[in-house]
Amino acid sequence: MSNQSPLQQERLKYQPKLPVQLQHPRALELVSEGNSSPQAELAKLFPKTKDLRPLTFKEGKTRETAALRVGVVLSGGQAAGGHNVIAGLFDALKVLNPASRLFGFLNGPKGIIDNKQKELTADFISLYRNQGGFDMIGAGRTKIETPDQFAASEKTVKDLDLDGLVIVGGDDSNTTAALLAEYFLTHNVKTKVIGVPKTIDGDLKNSQIEISFGFDTASKTFSEYIGSVLRDALSAKKYYFFIKLMGRTASHLTLECALQTHPNLSLIGEEIEAKKMTIQDITNEIVDLILARAAEKKEFGVILIPEGIIEFIPECRVLIKELNVLQAKGVKSSEVAEQLTPASLQCLNSMPKAIQDQLMLDRDAHGNVQVSKIETERLFIETVKAELKKRNAKEISAQPLFCGYEGRSCMPSNFDADYCYALGYVAALLVSLGATGYMSSVQGLAGKEWRIGGTPLVGMMDIEMRKGEMKPVIKKALVDLQGAAFKQFASQRGLWRLEDDYRYPGPIQFFGPASLTDAVTMTLQLDSRKLS
Repeated sequence: MSNQSPLQQERLKYQPKLPVQLQHPRALELVSEGNSSPQAELAKLFPKTKDLRPLTFKEGKTRETAALRVGVVLSGGQAAGGHNVIAGLFDALKVLNPASRLFGFLNGPKGIIDNKQKELTADFISLYRNQGGFDMIGAGRTKIETPDQFAASEKTVKDLDLDGLVIVGGDDSNTTAALLAEYFLTHNVKTKVIGVPKTIDGDLKNSQIEISFGFDTASKTFSEYIGSVLRDALSAKKYYFFIKLMGRTASHLTLECALQTHPNLSLIGEEIEAKKMTIQDITNEIVDLILARAAEKKEFGVILIPEGIIEFIPECRVLIKELNVLQAKGVKSSEVAEQLTPASLQCLNSMPKAIQDQLMLDRDAHGNVQVSKIETERLFIETVKAELKKRNAKEISAQPLFCGYEGRSCMPSNFDADYCYALGYVAALLVSLGATGYMSSVQGLAGKEWRIGGTPLVGMMDIEMRKGEMKPVIKKALVDLQGAAFKQFASQRGLWRLEDDYRYPGPIQFFGPASLTDAVTMTLQLDSRKLS
């Protein structure tokens, strides 16, 4: 690539650090530990994988490994570090046996269904090491869920004679991994299926998956942006910035960016739900802040809003649930109002026309409202202006902003570069040792000694409503209001309201002393104390 910037060229030289356990991969053995107790309904759906237990590695005798044929797919939205997962997977396969081969399915799961793939070579992969995006092989959101799609996937892995299939994705993509692992075992297909945790939202985690990859880079990218806006607010002293941040369901990104930058107000969806706050309650909280700052001669400020906040507001959640059901039944938008309950109709009518229209848009692939297209930052600007007018207060100059796609494909931080490389390495080991139905796991991320293992996918699942039907899905992890990170935030936000205690993280650092000081996110540092 002749058009690479100097930084791109320099990042290609970076060699990700591996956990100590991975220094001798050919001598590692698997150890099962813990218990497996999925709920009864899940056990019926996954009879072959319901009893899988968490895996760890121990060092044993060096072994010879047969040459492996493995496929990899990037599923769902982008997240920084995906290319390093592939690089780690490739390097590990070659260490295990130089004759091993890796195939990349093109443009997401549809590449599996249609058997569209290319063999990934050392020279080709070398162009993408430590780089952002998913453009090495592309990504996509096609779901593998119908009998025909499962049969087509079976044909593909048989035609390619694959020993393993690594699915890099979020909760829905890894749900597909769990379903494929079960399907292959049921149909005596030798291909092992391993998932890798990816999503910038940070909501794919549990006691063994401490964070999904991409969250670190996205939160640092957004924090740089927010820090610049904070500086602008403090300089101009005349704007209120309403900044919406990505986070389809959980508020992890908003919480992390708040800890990094200290804005005047940060709305956390999980807290709003716990307090049963209405749109008016939230509006009042913002207006109270504005008036309190005005009394201090400060007519500016920054407010963070999580993308999925509207589904945490009880009245809106009920409305959206009714809208989802009606749309799943094929009810036309023009006829929706007459079929809503009185409370939901009142909620809908209380919103600006533009927001009403956005709530009526087509649902996503899972039958859910597309919250990224609902401009909640503009919604609260409108409700705040109306409340200020009602209180005979001075109107504010408000600016709506959105931290979104720029956080998905940027150059990965050192943390994500290392983490993703290790995840790919572990995925190769799991396949080579015959594991299937697992997620690649690296733990102890806030410390110096990372530990590797495998987490059963079925153990992460629950039954949820999707497109009007109850289906198995991996549970999303929400912000823990009793966790150390949220408690730290709650203990400091009172100071941030009126005092301009703004913090400016600046851009991600790749080299020098500063690259070490921001090694992991604040939420991971704080919450890892409980895990340890």
